[in-house]
Amino acid sequence: MRAKITYFVLAAVLVVYFVLAGSRGYFLIREGTALTVTFGVAVLVLPAIGTWFLWHTTQFARKADALSAKLEAEGGLPVDELVRTPGGRIDRDSADEVFARRRAETEDAPDDWRSWFRLAVAYHDARDTPRARKAMQRAIALHEGK
Repeated sequence: MRAKITYFVLAAVLVVYFVLAGSRGYFLIREGTALTVTFGVAVLVLPAIGTWFLWHTTQFARKADALSAKLEAEGGLPVDELVRTPGGRIDRDSADEVFARRRAETEDAPDDWRSWFRLAVAYHDARDTPRARKAMQRAIALHEGK
């Protein structure tokens, strides 16, 4: 829940920034000189890219959350099996075992979104965000039939 609140607060701050930057770009374009129009267009590019990125990130989070709810309803959500040190760091040996099992599950059922979802969760628990994101994107694509 805390992560969702943080996400929405940051998204709202970004939207305010996009509006402010967009208005500055608009005012620069209205000036009408070659230099201000060029700067105005350049300033408008950042909010456009940011809006696109925010939209896709929000859609990704919404779809991943829907898969989580569906898997929870089926009773298939993975349990965090990673062994941690007293300081909270993940024990590398236990992580390797968990990843080996998750990868084997995914290799056994490469077209099952559930196995990809569980692999993504294992990567996320180990703080391997790039691999977690790719595995979750694969789970979403399989669930949507792509």
